[in-house]
Amino acid sequence: STVTPIAAKLLLTSLDTTGAVVGRLSAIGTAGALFGTFITGFVLIASIPSQPITWAVGIILLGFGVVLTVPVGRAAIAGAIAVFVIALAGSAALAAPCDHETAYSCAVVTGRTGEGPSVRALILDTFVNSVVDVDDPTYLSSRYTNVIAAVVEVQAPRGAIDIVYVGGGGYTLPRFYEATRGATATVLELDGELPAIAETELGLIPGPWLVTDVGDARLGIRHYGSESFDVAVADAFSGRSVPWHLATVEFIEDVRDRLRPGGAYIMNVIDHPPLEFVRAELATVAEVFPHVAVVAPPGYLAGERGGNFVLVGSDSAIDGRLIEQLVPRDEIVLVDADAIDWTDDATPLTDEFAPADQLLSRPRVADPPSRR
Repeated sequence: STVTPIAAKLLLTSLDTTGAVVGRLSAIGTAGALFGTFITGFVLIASIPSQPITWAVGIILLGFGVVLTVPVGRAAIAGAIAVFVIALAGSAALAAPCDHETAYSCAVVTGRTGEGPSVRALILDTFVNSVVDVDDPTYLSSRYTNVIAAVVEVQAPRGAIDIVYVGGGGYTLPRFYEATRGATATVLELDGELPAIAETELGLIPGPWLVTDVGDARLGIRHYGSESFDVAVADAFSGRSVPWHLATVEFIEDVRDRLRPGGAYIMNVIDHPPLEFVRAELATVAEVFPHVAVVAPPGYLAGERGGNFVLVGSDSAIDGRLIEQLVPRDEIVLVDADAIDWTDDATPLTDEFAPADQLLSRPRVADPPSRR
């Protein structure tokens, strides 16, 4: 009769103590996770490549494990130092997967087999972002850049023109138009390290013709006054992810307000069947411009396969027949009503509703990789 209450009291005391310990451990773990996430996301990744961060964290955790497992003493300290040195040597021996690890991507510059000794490709993560000939700025490798060149030839005024580019990458088109049209280029580029890569490895020669505005294009476009440009070229989509805030009616309105009368907005979009994103994006362009067009091979437009689609918006009529005469073979240009019908009543994207990543379809196994 006296043992049971004592045992119960001891059990309750034990539970209280255990609960307090578990609570403290949980609080410490949560605080550590929040601290680590904040420091890593807002400090380390913004200033240091991810590979050294991973190795450093691994080495620190390994060192703590050795010190806490082995009895403290000279042997433990010596063992911890040995582990640290071995891990450091291993990290140094590990080949870096990137030529340049920027704050936004793993960048690799490589040659292009079969396209000439001076042709280079800029690969960002796993996608070919740009192809240039370092000795010939007029060289255009991909079909979509040739399509954009045809649209500009038809829709832009004669002579020197002012072009704003949303996304610089390897500066393929800015170099092309400076060489062929004496065009000035304003490049809105988020990744501040890409211009230096373009200069040192891709043949870009800066000068008065070129202004690179590093930062988010949504804000950068507002640095310029109305009627500042003849043409706007948007090429900021990688195919694996979409900066949705550059795909909405509100952003395209900002771009339109900087175009001169008759100016053209040209957009490169990568999508695959069922083409929900590119249809919605064309509907979005149609919300802003009275005249629109989509240019792509017949198989793309039929929804049989996917790749690069070029969308066009303008306040002046778009000459689809003349564009078809200038683009590479097997390209179809749908203009105005035909283009609107092709959207299949897709909902335009706005700042309040832009499920871009949900609409975007990735390539199927049978689809060839997109050549940007």
